[in-house]
Amino acid sequence: MGTVKMEYFLPWLVIFFLVCCSEVEVYGEDYDYSFTSECLADPLSAQYNGGIVVNPNFNEGLNGWRKSGFANIATRMSKNTNNTFIVATTRKGPLHGFTQKYFLKKDTYYVTSAWVQVSHADGIIDAHVALAVRGPFGIQRTGWAIARSGCWSMLKGGLILTASANVDLYLEANNTAIELWADSISVKPFSQEEWKFHQHQSTEKIRKAKVKIQAVDSHGQPLPNATVSLAQQKNNFPFGNAISQHILNNKAYQDWFTSRFKYTVFENEMKWYANEKIQGKQDYNMANAMLSLVQKYNIQVRGHNPLNMPSWTRSLSPAQLATAASRRINSVMNQYLGQLIHWDVVNENVHFSFLENILGKNASAVYYKKANEIDSKAIPFLNDFNTIEHGFDGTSNPAKYLEKIRDLRSHGYNGPLGIGVQGHFVKPNLPYIRSSLDMLASAGLPIWITELDVANTTNQEVYLEEIIREVHAHPGVKGIMIWAPWGPKGCYRMCLTDNNFKNLATGDIVDKIIKEWSHQDFSGTTNENGIIETSLFHGEYQVEINHHEKQTYALMTQKLKVEAQKDETKENSH
Repeated sequence: MGTVKMEYFLPWLVIFFLVCCSEVEVYGEDYDYSFTSECLADPLSAQYNGGIVVNPNFNEGLNGWRKSGFANIATRMSKNTNNTFIVATTRKGPLHGFTQKYFLKKDTYYVTSAWVQVSHADGIIDAHVALAVRGPFGIQRTGWAIARSGCWSMLKGGLILTASANVDLYLEANNTAIELWADSISVKPFSQEEWKFHQHQSTEKIRKAKVKIQAVDSHGQPLPNATVSLAQQKNNFPFGNAISQHILNNKAYQDWFTSRFKYTVFENEMKWYANEKIQGKQDYNMANAMLSLVQKYNIQVRGHNPLNMPSWTRSLSPAQLATAASRRINSVMNQYLGQLIHWDVVNENVHFSFLENILGKNASAVYYKKANEIDSKAIPFLNDFNTIEHGFDGTSNPAKYLEKIRDLRSHGYNGPLGIGVQGHFVKPNLPYIRSSLDMLASAGLPIWITELDVANTTNQEVYLEEIIREVHAHPGVKGIMIWAPWGPKGCYRMCLTDNNFKNLATGDIVDKIIKEWSHQDFSGTTNENGIIETSLFHGEYQVEINHHEKQTYALMTQKLKVEAQKDETKENSH
């Protein structure tokens, strides 16, 4: 474990900063963040030894498993490794195959995983499958995978129930022509206390560092009972909020926003339909003014987004659309060249495929490549919804999102790339959020929560805090953007203030988080050895040491930079 030592000499005062990675005591069983998107010749062992699943690896044949609906089930053994797995054949419906029953407890966090494969039937090489539970509440899909023929794919997910219930676990696939194969199935329960400890454990490891400050006099003698105060100058974790054009002429909005955030994104003002409402007539005045304003406060900006289609593009021929899209990319990227940190190049193109449908399957790859060629400093991002929010939307779940990344690569875009998950929540399913981020993190790309909000329902502020803490604690997440741009007629889904810029309950949560992450009002006293130890979030600090017994030189200040070790902070966008 590396140690950084910095010395600052005054007539009687020396400070040593000893910075190292944080260590925390284990409470209960650790959470397993692992996931692989590789398709393997044999499945890995069941996570958590299967948890509450009976016979998770099928070493006992079909013990604990029974037939579901109209299907035949049996175990088979791989030829090369003698691995045993379950197979469902002659299925008549999506949930027909095999099942196992459990009693799941209210407010317990369940993490699910499995390894899946499909047969070669009718030339089919892959299928979209879900691990689902059915109970009094209906069917809930806990996780998704793209199951392939000839190798094993991992599935991961999670769920939480609002009422205890008996449930049946299924592997679901709409295509009944295929055989479903499964192995290493796991359902692992965690208590709320264990779950929160995992968050704390991860936060201490990836967001903070142990710091030891020692005050000594000019003769090297420790100064006990010295008062140490810290003022954070910069937090290394990006935490921002969207703004609207209404900030331009509203001093109260400006003051409220700039006193809190160093990162932002514009609600609509950089979108294609805002910059070119009429074909051929470009207008960047509003976006220019907003960018000029936030740059005065050294606020960094995400670009959102070049190719959000104006209505007039719907009537264009393929050749005309290609020309218009290329002109747009060149125009907006050069307009803001070198001034933005990210670009959501083709918005929501996991869900929608307008460009691909008209211009061909390589369309997105073409424009991501153009964007990166023009501005190599701004990371091009995918940006979509319902990826981490819940398991109901099969279109943009984590497996489909990873498939889109592979699609971009296969069509020739091999440059930097970021994963943007919007995060428009109603009620959070924390196990699903965490497991979805595990899956996305396997791509080795920076993940940002790009549009975080919570529907205006009961417990809105409670849910907001739960989500922020969950995603902030995940090793794969590199930044969080709240989506609460203010407008006089209200916000998109969530406001942080009223129209007088007095905090609502949601705004109080954001301020609470900012205060905690910036160590506001931090003060402590050195021990008999002149030492104070604490755990600080990565960032830059101004340290003030005051010793009341040394009136001649009673006060000194010095800058302190707290960083993770290099291997912990390396962000790979390739």
